[in-house]
Amino acid sequence: MMKLIRERSDVLPLLTEVFRTHGYEGTSLALISQHTGLGKGSLYNFFPGGKEEMAAAVLDGIDRWFRIHVFDPLRSHEDPRAGIRAMFEATDRYFHSGERVCIVGVFALSDVRDRFAARINAYFSAWQDALADALRRAGRDEASAEDLAEEIVAGIQGALVAARALGDHTLFGRRLERMKSLAE
Repeated sequence: MMKLIRERSDVLPLLTEVFRTHGYEGTSLALISQHTGLGKGSLYNFFPGGKEEMAAAVLDGIDRWFRIHVFDPLRSHEDPRAGIRAMFEATDRYFHSGERVCIVGVFALSDVRDRFAARINAYFSAWQDALADALRRAGRDEASAEDLAEEIVAGIQGALVAARALGDHTLFGRRLERMKSLAE
């Protein structure tokens, strides 16, 4: 039974999954209507800017989730190592242990990248910066903290792609474990 959609926030999880599955270019208003149960009029009522506004709202939701569950804890946890462990747990949870692709990554690899370049850049930069900050507070020097943060974020994204490409979601968990050991 489909949840009754009364406001914009009710449709965002559904939109997120449509964009995750079909990418920006593959997501049509007809497909969005099919997955949300909303007609085009209702969709335009919630999102007057159309598909681009919908995608921007999805990216805003992802940014908010990562800020709350990943970036802020990395920066503010009293014990930076605990913050780093929490980052890996939240990341594993968010990506369903490698069964879920990264929408920001999907957008970054597609023709829509330039349209959302600032948001895409901000997502990856915020993650690397927050992780580098935690690594520095855990005792790493500036250069190695930044290098390792870049390696870990790129490794997480690469593991998502490889797990999907190979149809082996356990690969993601193995790579996360390897990256955790690098961060210790």
